[in-house]
Amino acid sequence: MSKVCFFGLGMMGRPMAALVAQAGYPLVVSDTDQKLLKEVCQQTGAQSLDASRHLADVDVVITMLPNAQAVSNTLVGTYGLAKLLKPGACVIDMSASEPSKSQALSRDLAKGGVDWLDAPVFGDVQEALAGTLTILVGGRFETLQRHAQLLSVLGAVTHVGPDGAGHAVKVLNSYVSAAGVLATIEALQVVEKFGVGRETMTRVLNSKSGANVITANRIHQFMISGTSSSELALQPMIQDLKTAMTIAEQVRGPMNLGHECLACWQRAAEQQPL
Repeated sequence: MSKVCFFGLGMMGRPMAALVAQAGYPLVVSDTDQKLLKEVCQQTGAQSLDASRHLADVDVVITMLPNAQAVSNTLVGTYGLAKLLKPGACVIDMSASEPSKSQALSRDLAKGGVDWLDAPVFGDVQEALAGTLTILVGGRFETLQRHAQLLSVLGAVTHVGPDGAGHAVKVLNSYVSAAGVLATIEALQVVEKFGVGRETMTRVLNSKSGANVITANRIHQFMISGTSSSELALQPMIQDLKTAMTIAEQVRGPMNLGHECLACWQRAAEQQPL
């Protein structure tokens, strides 16, 4: 089985790495939190990464890091660990990243004969624990085929296009979701002022063309109840929206609603109590 190196053991990375180990893949792990790193090694039987000793015979590197800059620093920038990988190894970036930076990393890695897949995920911690994440993969289909069995340990895999496509599809999906949230909130506020109950409006939405994931899974559970546990973290959503706007600019695509949507989310973040 492929020897795997997993970078990033945060809320999502930790259960994902554990699933890789449970599936029988030889695993080395790395994280800046040394206490967490030790715990994961004890619980999974993984080894703590010694770059000069381990990376030369690693087959797959999985990165689950906070952002594109962290991925770049790890592979080709500050730490430059990609130069230690053997030709034929593959980097699979499952982080929240940016398409253009994924494309640039793919080109840099190719110089050393290292393959690339961008494979961002949809799902929460419970889905990460269960191995039921949705994984969107950008890159060469032949490369995905070689590593599909490994990725299937983590969830359902869909190939969406060339380098960077995984990250592009993910953030554009986030944009559509963010716009849907705003439209739903506005509709509920307006209909209530008109004298119609939110429960009534919700029933209509879910039985007609206004139905979507937000109306089905968020109104009763979070909006009407008033709970703060909406799972709609503002800053990650704003970052996804900014990336979506950047993609639109790069390909000269329309994004008029997108800019207004981003502005609304930014205003919400400014008003959010600390």
